[in-house]
Amino acid sequence: MASGNHTVKHNSSFAIQAAQILILVVLLAVLAIVVNKLRTAEPASELPIETVVPAETVKPTVPQTAPPTATPVPPTPTESPEIVVTPSPVPEFNPYHTDETDPENYVKQLAINVNGTTLAEGESYEPEEQIDFLTGDEYTELEGVITFRSNNFRDGGSYGFAELKDYKFGSHWFHNTGSLTAPDGENWSGSGWVGQPLIVKWPKETKEIMNLHEWAKADDDLVEVIYATMDGNIYFLDLATGKQTRDTLNVGYTFKGAGALDPRGYPLLYVGAGYESAHGHSRAFIISLIDFKILHTFGPDDNYGFALRAWPMFDGSPLVDAETDQLIYPGENGIVYIIKLNTDYDEKAGTISIDPQTVKWHYNGRNTTLYQYWVGMEDSPVIWRGHLIIADNGGRLMCLDLNTLELDWVQNIWDDSNSTPVLSMEDGHPYIYVGTSFHLGWRSQTTANVPIFKIDAENGEILWQKEYKCHSEKGLSGGVQSTIALGKNDLEGYIYVTVSKTDINSNGLLVCLDRETGKVVWEHKSYYTWSSPVIIYNSDGSGCVLYCNYGSMMYLMDGKSGTVLDTFNLAGGVEASPAVYENTVVIGTRQCKIWGVKID
Repeated sequence: MASGNHTVKHNSSFAIQAAQILILVVLLAVLAIVVNKLRTAEPASELPIETVVPAETVKPTVPQTAPPTATPVPPTPTESPEIVVTPSPVPEFNPYHTDETDPENYVKQLAINVNGTTLAEGESYEPEEQIDFLTGDEYTELEGVITFRSNNFRDGGSYGFAELKDYKFGSHWFHNTGSLTAPDGENWSGSGWVGQPLIVKWPKETKEIMNLHEWAKADDDLVEVIYATMDGNIYFLDLATGKQTRDTLNVGYTFKGAGALDPRGYPLLYVGAGYESAHGHSRAFIISLIDFKILHTFGPDDNYGFALRAWPMFDGSPLVDAETDQLIYPGENGIVYIIKLNTDYDEKAGTISIDPQTVKWHYNGRNTTLYQYWVGMEDSPVIWRGHLIIADNGGRLMCLDLNTLELDWVQNIWDDSNSTPVLSMEDGHPYIYVGTSFHLGWRSQTTANVPIFKIDAENGEILWQKEYKCHSEKGLSGGVQSTIALGKNDLEGYIYVTVSKTDINSNGLLVCLDRETGKVVWEHKSYYTWSSPVIIYNSDGSGCVLYCNYGSMMYLMDGKSGTVLDTFNLAGGVEASPAVYENTVVIGTRQCKIWGVKID
């Protein structure tokens, strides 16, 4: 019976195993069907928000540094708006006259001559090109002082920054000059009024074609002093040492004025004689600085035709309109010369030539006689846009339209004026500062009040005037023979002017006036002077004032307080005006010396 029971158990276990296998096979079959459906199913276009993405399908974080073989793709730049720089508009200048400044009150006999032909009365003048000067700091790109008081505003006299520390006169040099006797026996010695030197640092390429000494051509730091003096010579000196940079040019005429260089950097010198010579009547010269050839002269021929005053002296300093190649040169014969130069300059070939065509304008004064209130201009012209402003020997300050040759306005400034006007732009409006001298016998035989004016350049109206009682003696006028220095930077708001022969014949003043009111800020009393003060600046805007007198002294002054910072004895009386390049002053004396003095 036992064996039967074992057999029954064995059969039952086998049945269970078979059932398990059958279930497993069914499960595998079902799984295979599911897998097959998953493989053939199309992927969903978007996963439900709740769906959890398996870890292996998450995109890896992009490394901060791309693999060396990867080429980085720059981001698409964001376009910035185009920056357009609009130049500041040049202020307009449209002068006009008031009832007081109507030219008809003061002048008559206006006439125009074009290339030798005088226009008929009432015939209008039409220039081929319009003259249009910009601001003084745009007059030239040359480094230096290239015309009287630097530019067409006449508001300079110094170039660059001095970087003074001790405010003391230091090392110096001098160069001897001479004298010249005129046919009438008048002796002219050294440097006289106005006598400012020209100072320039020439471009290297220009130096190579000029008649400089070889050592001067090789000196890349060379700054040249060009000084026309009353002994009939023009001197060329090294600013640093006083050594001659070229041979002296003997022209044989007395030069009292500063002359001028061409603002374009052309090797041309414009200079005028101030008295008759054994060579003939005085005249103006255009001289090549390549070889010293005199390219053109003018002036004396007008004694016998167009000039109303046979006095072709040229003490003023001319200006050149670079855009139209025109020289503007007023004369003491009462003529304003406008000369189309037709310059042909080939720097590579080392040649320069001109073919002048000349327009002349003259006027006469209503109070002009043979003995007083003459026509003629000894000072230098201011030119702003197309208008020339100048004072004359007859007490007239005139504004002339250079493109129509009609007077805009004329103001009565009382007396003979040798003071060059200075143009100042204040809040966009132009003003003129000018003084006059006291010509003995015209207003008085003893003393007279001498005015310093601030004038509206647009209509000639006087805004304020400051008067000084002055003396004169025959041949030596008192009053303002100098040109006013206009304070800038930390001296903004001040003007400086020398007044000669004040309380007694030998005394004078350097006066600092408030620009807005004309009130005295301070005065410095010394020997009288005709020399113009000049302002020297450091790069931080601080400045000081320098002036020379006929008592041989050169003063360095604090511009705000009038304190004397230092003095230098020039061993000779000074009528001329100094020019300054950085920290070196150049000035000539009547005692036949040109000085170069450094300021520390």
